[in-house]
Amino acid sequence: MIALIQRVLEARVTVGERSVGAIGPGLLALVAVERSDTLANVTRMVERLLGYRVFPDEEGRMNRSLVDTAGGLLLVSQFTLAADTAKGTRPSFTPAAAPDVAEELFNEVVALARSRHACVETGEFGAEMHVSLVNHGPVTFRLTA
Repeated sequence: MIALIQRVLEARVTVGERSVGAIGPGLLALVAVERSDTLANVTRMVERLLGYRVFPDEEGRMNRSLVDTAGGLLLVSQFTLAADTAKGTRPSFTPAAAPDVAEELFNEVVALARSRHACVETGEFGAEMHVSLVNHGPVTFRLTA
């Protein structure tokens, strides 16, 4: 499982004209499910998303987590993060989980995150989404689980 996280001042996902998820300060997480992922990966990814220290403390050092700051978490399914780009000029999506498996495990990420954190929003699995954000820093990390 891969997540590209960005520390944001705000982020929003729209599908068509409809807003499906929005947060204020917190993390936008683009999440890819890979073929070999299991529920253990789900648990580890949620732990990392909620506990990864990317927010500044009183001294300006990245020592605070999403839980510490009570920030929002916007989870967006992003299968293209699992692409193999090592050869050629076209990505291979062989490493990505099949859509039905990916949706099931992504929904598990959402459910577990919501059970452990107050402000969790999502995009819409499989939809063509427009994601807008104000990146804070900018601060962007790639997490694996």
